[in-house]
Amino acid sequence: MQSTIDKAGRVVIPAELRRQAGLLPGTPIAATFENGAVQLKKDVPAPELQRHRGRLIAKPRYTSGEAINLAQCVEEERNRHS
Repeated sequence: MQSTIDKAGRVVIPAELRRQAGLLPGTPIAATFENGAVQLKKDVPAPELQRHRGRLIAKPRYTSGEAINLAQCVEEERNRHS
């Protein structure tokens, strides 16, 4: 899918890509430039590791009222490392 940059430097992410990535209005995005490519990623804070009964567990960091789609997070991680 193609998009263009407007005079203000904005890029429209096509609706289908926004839907697939779970990007909603107000979603924080991290932009990076690596190896000649601009990459956009959801800016999701890493989980906090805590000890519980001698084991490390990952506790998500999010603000109250914010829903987390765990299946989507797992799928994103799988895709990121494939």
